[in-house]
Amino acid sequence: MSAQSSSRTNNLVVPQATAALQQMKLEIANELGIPVAQDGYYGNYTSRDMGSIGGYMTKRLVQIAEQSLSGGSR
Repeated sequence: MSAQSSSRTNNLVVPQATAALQQMKLEIANELGIPVAQDGYYGNYTSRDMGSIGGYMTKRLVQIAEQSLSGGSR
């Protein structure tokens, strides 16, 4: 197995969702009281903070999918 074939990428299934996901990331960071990186560099953030943002994004996306599947909206 070559190094290239084992590398991971975060390719979006729907590339047009990039802006919406970025907006969600900013909203969640704001809700959690984590200052937003104005330059887009997140290297100065702790793994805990970034994990919290990612975890809440996942939770919210699952809620949106569940609502969509159930045919309801909140």
